[in-house]
Amino acid sequence: MSENITLPTTKPRVPHFSSGPCAKRPGWSVSHLQNACVGRSHRSADGKAKLAEVIERSKKILGVPADYRLGIVPASDTGAVEMALWSLLGQRPLDILAWESFGQEWVKDVTDELKLPNVRLLKAPYGSLPDLSQVDFSHDVVFLWNGTTSGVRVANGDWIPDDRQGITICDATSAVFAMDVPWQKLDVVTYSWQKVLGGEAQHGVIVLSPRAVERLESYQPAWPIPKLFRLTQKGKLIEGIFKGDTINTPSMLCVEDAIDGLTWAESIGGLPGLINRSEANLAAIAKWVEQSSWADFLAQQPENRSCTSICLKIVDSWFTSLSPEEQAKSANKIAKLLEKQGVAYDIAPYRSAPPGLRIWGGATVETADIEALLPWLDWAFATVKAELVAVV
Repeated sequence: MSENITLPTTKPRVPHFSSGPCAKRPGWSVSHLQNACVGRSHRSADGKAKLAEVIERSKKILGVPADYRLGIVPASDTGAVEMALWSLLGQRPLDILAWESFGQEWVKDVTDELKLPNVRLLKAPYGSLPDLSQVDFSHDVVFLWNGTTSGVRVANGDWIPDDRQGITICDATSAVFAMDVPWQKLDVVTYSWQKVLGGEAQHGVIVLSPRAVERLESYQPAWPIPKLFRLTQKGKLIEGIFKGDTINTPSMLCVEDAIDGLTWAESIGGLPGLINRSEANLAAIAKWVEQSSWADFLAQQPENRSCTSICLKIVDSWFTSLSPEEQAKSANKIAKLLEKQGVAYDIAPYRSAPPGLRIWGGATVETADIEALLPWLDWAFATVKAELVAVV
């Protein structure tokens, strides 16, 4: 290690910057779960009351319209998305948008598994969005609000018409509670507790508009639907799902943790407070990027930069001259060095994303910890570069 590379003196108080499961809310401890309804049936009056509390608090904080339904479903956001795909698609042609890893997974679902015949893919590389003006809203449309593995989000919902004929299905797992989601533009929204509120994994949430409910009750897909994906029974919506009567057994510890996260969200001003915290984290990194000689945002357009999954690319000429394999190894060395120092955990990029760094900036992350991290990024990059240049 070069003696000319100065080790920063201040470390983040909480070095948890994982993009999921994400940092717990400030002040969290396991003692806050002491009122969990454990050892009881989730179908008991007390268990259902806890689940209903999560549903009602979530709807209130997010501003979900009164005629939309919000339910807790199995298998995290992935389960919620696949529930929507399996249950709703097939009646109309489909436009599906993909600009990062999870978008590509939904493409595989509809083409390889459901084998839908009329699918149009609108694709863009990491760092960019597809041309949203090309979306045909006489079709059903599947897209992400925020690309967790690319750090690219849609800026708003102005490109989605109110008089659309098809339904819009939006994977918004790293957007809700940190971004302003225009519910009237969306017919299905999915997310999980493990992102912006720092909840525990394995539970998903699905939000349905009246148009989505109408589709569910009037259309029967040609394929069999597994029990975990079933939203209707005898042609009618299973209303109990949206009142706390879950399809399978939830963890009541996770439910209590979700209540704790929602209570904290209310205490900091609800959705506006959550959004402000996430945007402050993005602003801190943007200020640093402006001065950086080696790092830049993976997202090309400022208005499309995520305030939660903040993805950075390395633009230093030494790094860009490396082979793709060596770039990936070098980026991982930086992440591992930071982890070894106890400065940042889990900030390597997603396995199929371009080499770089991914820093979670959701509302549970303190801006002071982001600011303390930034000098360490400079130190780690300089250290790894010096070591590898010396080897050559």
